[in-house]
Amino acid sequence: MKIIKKLGLAVAANLLLLPAVQAQKAEPVKLVKATDNKIDILIGGKPFTSFLYPDTLEKPVLYPIHSANGTLVTRGFPLATRAGDPTDHPHHIGLWFNFENLNGLDFWNNSYAIPAAKKSGYGWIRTDRILKMENGTKGVLAYHANWTNQQKHVILEENTRFEFSGNGQDRIIDRITTLKADTEAFFKDAKDGMLGLRLAHDLQIPDPADQKFTDDKGNITIVKGGADKVANGTYLTSEGKTGNDAWSTRGVWCKVYGKMGTDSVSITIIDHPQNPNYPTFWHARGYGLFAANPLGEKVFTNGKSEKNLTLKKGESVTFRYRIIIHNGSQTSSSAQLNQEAAAFGKTK
Repeated sequence: MKIIKKLGLAVAANLLLLPAVQAQKAEPVKLVKATDNKIDILIGGKPFTSFLYPDTLEKPVLYPIHSANGTLVTRGFPLATRAGDPTDHPHHIGLWFNFENLNGLDFWNNSYAIPAAKKSGYGWIRTDRILKMENGTKGVLAYHANWTNQQKHVILEENTRFEFSGNGQDRIIDRITTLKADTEAFFKDAKDGMLGLRLAHDLQIPDPADQKFTDDKGNITIVKGGADKVANGTYLTSEGKTGNDAWSTRGVWCKVYGKMGTDSVSITIIDHPQNPNYPTFWHARGYGLFAANPLGEKVFTNGKSEKNLTLKKGESVTFRYRIIIHNGSQTSSSAQLNQEAAAFGKTK
């Protein structure tokens, strides 16, 4: 594909330029089981994130997420609301993975805000066991979960492996998720999916106008605009799309960046060549939703093409993503991110 060729040329032209994430000494990663349904991840002795998996949440999440200097890069609402936090989309919590339409059930939009009378139309991801916790220069956390309906009938079994690492300026999450069908599983092309991250207020794109979003079930969410003195973020993709123009476009990677305090902070999500429908579409909204969705092609192409995914009973599919959080005097360059994408693309 054209995108892949361009990526290859960019890598070849910058072989002598070491990525920022490889230029500093790795810091030790430690995983601590804080409660029955919370595992803390520390890097260099400092809090990085926590894996939260109580059944009171509709899916497991990494929340909150810090940069290497301790800055919170995820929104606090709804679990620990901070002053000035936008309070739209209560299902956006930290970093998560799910989908809007699996066998007719909406896993993405499920939250405490859905009335009990409507819950039957929503799916739940319940983590039932931790498979591995490992400390070192790379921390490993693996878990098993079930994607179920409200009656707890299993549609998919999920096996996810997180690999955490970092140095003085960077924090890295590799997520490898395999979904195995317990019954025929049909992912119907839909806008909301799959790897999602809700950004801190500072990393939103400033917008003077209120925005109204309506999901496919008629639920309306208002995102307030106005004289926003905090938001100063923007997007950049591997294909050079910027700002709100990143939304609905394909790319090997997408970066959001902005000032947080005195630092420049960026978060980059990198797609993997073995993922379905690579390179992914970016569901990157200015109001703070940053998502990679390979299965939203119909929406993102205005109906020109469609990407559904069916798994027969016993079949499986794997999704791999790398997330890089960088802070410092400047953000990672496109050349550095192209190299990171090329390196990540060689991982199994």
